[in-house]
Amino acid sequence: MVDKKQVRQNLSRLQRIKTWQLIVLLVLAGFISATFLRLNNIGMVERRKAVYAADIVGDNSMTQSRLYDLQRYVSAHMNTEMDKGVLLVATYNRDKQELIAAKAASAANGNIYKKAQDVCMPQYTSWSLSYVQCTVNELAKYPEGESLNDSVSLSAVTYVHVYSSPLWSPDFAGWSLVVCVVILIMIISRFTGVIILKILLRQHHKSI
Repeated sequence: MVDKKQVRQNLSRLQRIKTWQLIVLLVLAGFISATFLRLNNIGMVERRKAVYAADIVGDNSMTQSRLYDLQRYVSAHMNTEMDKGVLLVATYNRDKQELIAAKAASAANGNIYKKAQDVCMPQYTSWSLSYVQCTVNELAKYPEGESLNDSVSLSAVTYVHVYSSPLWSPDFAGWSLVVCVVILIMIISRFTGVIILKILLRQHHKSI
């Protein structure tokens, strides 16, 4: 036999907590969680930009340090996925140019790479993609250099760095997401509990 008094007391306790109040809390918690998740992603983007900046400068130790900062941040924060990762384009191009220079040094017309540098260096104050293109264009003027750039193959795979983000992390974003889940469970539990208690009361009335 269902204890009618106990059922009514439980139903009364559940109805003291208004569903709209829980929904408001859920919306607020969801906004806070979304904000922290966004901040996590912004932190990743800033560190990735620092890697690209160091890569352009050409300081390998600085680049490795920035890569380590990026890896440590991504591995400790959720919502920091990097898609295809970080490609060190400048380092790749510099290394490729070194290979081209090594091949050009043994060309029949002498060091055609040095000749290309003598033309391009005065035009550019620092290393850039435009400087690389100028060098390639100058090398193409020599018979030995026409296919020199194409003959040098360098895999770009080793210049790509990909780091994985955790599904959940114990930071502000992670704990605010936990709060959202708890509030959602409370809403579902309250809704389910009220329905069950009302069904029990109906069954009690039918049994009288």
